[in-house]
Amino acid sequence: MSENKSPLTDPRTGKALPQRVQPGYYPKWRVMREYRYWDAATRKVVTERLEPPKPLRFFTPEEAPTMLAVLDRILPQDDRLPAQRIPLLPVLDHRLAVNKLEGYRYEDMPSDQEAYRLAVRAIEAMAKEIYSLPFASLTVTSQELLLKSMSEGEPAGAKQLWAQMNVSRFWTLLVSDTCSAYYAHPWSWDEVGYGGPAYPRGYMRLENGETEPWEFDEERYEWAAPADSISDYSDPESGHKGSAHGQAGTH
Repeated sequence: MSENKSPLTDPRTGKALPQRVQPGYYPKWRVMREYRYWDAATRKVVTERLEPPKPLRFFTPEEAPTMLAVLDRILPQDDRLPAQRIPLLPVLDHRLAVNKLEGYRYEDMPSDQEAYRLAVRAIEAMAKEIYSLPFASLTVTSQELLLKSMSEGEPAGAKQLWAQMNVSRFWTLLVSDTCSAYYAHPWSWDEVGYGGPAYPRGYMRLENGETEPWEFDEERYEWAAPADSISDYSDPESGHKGSAHGQAGTH
C-alpha cells in the first residue's frame, strides 16, 4: 500500500480514496484547539494521550505482531495516514500490564491477563492449523474469516485451547478494549465531531441539534470496504458469506 492511497474506495466513483490526516464527517474539526477552555487536570490527561507510545510491557515480541494484526482488523484505520493512526496496542498493553480491571470477572473466564495470553496462542494456532502461516502473515480475508468464527462463538480451529474459556465473552472483551482505546484518543474525537470535555465552559445550545459557535457542521463522507474484506465478501457460486475455511458458509 502506498503512503497516500488506501484500499478503501469511493462508492460513487469506484476510485481509491486517499488516506487523510482526518477522516470522517468533520475534516476541519480539531478538538485540541479547544484545550484552553478545559481545566488543568483535563488538559494534562488529554494531552498525555497524544504523546508517543511507551514500549510494550505485557505483550512479548512474539505476541505483539499477532495482536497488532487482530486490532487492525477489528478497527481498521486504512483511511488514515500512517502517522495519524491511533495506537491501540499500547493502550491495551498498559491496561494489562498494570492489571486494570472493570471490577468483576465472569466465572467461566480466566483473568484478563490470562485470557489474552491464551487468545494469542489460540489465534496463532488457528492460523497455522488452517493456513500454515502466522496470523500476521495472512491476507485480510483470511484474518477476518478467523476472527468471524471467534465472533460467532465457533472458532475455526485450536479447539482445545479455546475450550479453556468462553470464546464469546473473550470476543466481547476484545472488541470493548479496542473501541475504548480508539475513542479515548483526541484524534477519534475529531473524527466524530466530539467537542471534548464540557467543563468548565459547558454547552449553551441544547435543543434542535444546533451547533455551538465553535463547532463545525457535518460533511458528507462515504467509503466502501476494500475488496478483500469479508464485509462485502460472498461466494460467487453460492451467494453465501464465506466460512473460515474460505468455503461457502452461512450466517
